[in-house]
Amino acid sequence: MPPSPRPTALVTGASAGIGAAIARELAARGHDLVLTARRAARLQELADQLGDAYGIRAQVMAEDLADPLAPRRLADAIEEHGLAIDLLVNNAGYGVPGRFEDAAWGTHEAFLQVLLRAPTELAYRLLPGMLERGHGRIVNVASLAGHLPGSAGHTLYAAVKAYMIRFSQSLHLENRARGIHVCALCPGFTYSEFHDVTGARELVSRMPRWMWMDADTVARQGLDAVERGEAVYVNGRVNRMIKALSKALPDRLALRLSARQSRRYRVLDSD
Repeated sequence: MPPSPRPTALVTGASAGIGAAIARELAARGHDLVLTARRAARLQELADQLGDAYGIRAQVMAEDLADPLAPRRLADAIEEHGLAIDLLVNNAGYGVPGRFEDAAWGTHEAFLQVLLRAPTELAYRLLPGMLERGHGRIVNVASLAGHLPGSAGHTLYAAVKAYMIRFSQSLHLENRARGIHVCALCPGFTYSEFHDVTGARELVSRMPRWMWMDADTVARQGLDAVERGEAVYVNGRVNRMIKALSKALPDRLALRLSARQSRRYRVLDSD
């Protein structure tokens, strides 16, 4: 198969939610795609839909990023297929509900592998090619939670997202003069399967509608932000206001407010 003249994007966690929305938006913008997640059948269905709708190439490389060897296998497979990744979207993620000690260490270990180690390694493995070509984009899907005080339940989630924000900022500053833009995308409540997986759907459904955004809008805004060269982008005026308020409050008051509000959307008991 001859090389494609179109840019190619790798999207992790592309089978549903924000990942699938980003894949759709990229296809509409004329990107070829490499889609990865655990569910190969859902990925192939999406790849077929996008190929038919937009005339782009969409390739499926099913992987479970909880496997420490998965990022290297992905990078090797991309090289073997002669592909050059122009845009990396580190989107794969989920939450672990309940108290920290209630989950087995293996559960936390897998969580850290998927949400922290894998995106960091994929950036490390794909960045050199971008630098060689003098152009590249990396979108790390973080969260508004990474800007806020920690909360009881989902103990590691905000901590990992805060890491992704700082990592993105540093990587952007290191490489922006060399044609590489890196952006931490920070959505708040977004309509997707995320809350079904974490068991928080009943809780979060009580949140007011004005606090929610749809995945397609989040995807479009995030891709626009990385093209503008924004190192961090918080989706939505409401979320930006929440972030600003949290930063303006004294730490003790912000933590107290976080503790009170998080009861509305955090699952504390995992059983």
